[in-house]
Amino acid sequence: MSPKHFQWRVEDRVGVITLNRPERKNPLTFESYAELRDFFNSLKNEQVKAIVITGAGGNFCSGGDVHEIIGPLTKMKLPQLLEFTRMTGDLVKAMRHCPQPVIAAVEGVCAGAGAILAMASDLRYAAPSAKVAFLFVRVGLAGCDMGACAILPRIIGQGRAAELLYTGRSMSAEEGREWGFFNRVSDSPLDAALITAKELAAGPTAAHAVTKKMLHQEWNVTVDQAIDMEAVAQAELMQTRDFLRAYEAFAAKKKPVFQGD
Repeated sequence: MSPKHFQWRVEDRVGVITLNRPERKNPLTFESYAELRDFFNSLKNEQVKAIVITGAGGNFCSGGDVHEIIGPLTKMKLPQLLEFTRMTGDLVKAMRHCPQPVIAAVEGVCAGAGAILAMASDLRYAAPSAKVAFLFVRVGLAGCDMGACAILPRIIGQGRAAELLYTGRSMSAEEGREWGFFNRVSDSPLDAALITAKELAAGPTAAHAVTKKMLHQEWNVTVDQAIDMEAVAQAELMQTRDFLRAYEAFAAKKKPVFQGD
């Protein structure tokens, strides 16, 4: 795979996406939105077992490019605008539905659509410099962008999410950690993310994919339904070779070597 609008590399079964327009703090364009959406959709059958997404030059992502996206949007009619908003939402869906855990490594500016990319990831690591802002209200739009009103309250709580979405103010790295948005604050969030990603890639990746699927699907069901869904999921995983490997390793007093099948 050779994307045009971001960098991609694979090491130890971990794929790293780097948003790479550092001179503009890595903004997104119509083309990069679409390519990211298609890229995440294409990862469903890859040998890559975990994904890290980060930005170049000390910043994560400044959101939609003011000149290449915001300006043109002001001249579009409703059908074109709806095509755009559905396309950006489809990027979040693709991130949520790809089987690999996605870890965001956030430094510096993480604003607008950049904040959404971090929010849509499964885990988030931050540098002390990280500043997260859901800026939509600052350009006269609602906070309900790309799933923010559904996902953000589940991460940090309804009241805290409402404050960020109504005001558009920045959330610091430490505040984000205290609120549960960031899993960890580190001087080198990319290194920390890669360590975790490699640990996940060495684990039972079929099971990780089911955990991710259940975390998302169970938002929409009752607890009783969730328990039934999990019973089916676990029973199916008990038929995998990784489950057998774990038992055999335990019996032999060894560490299991998972292979994802």
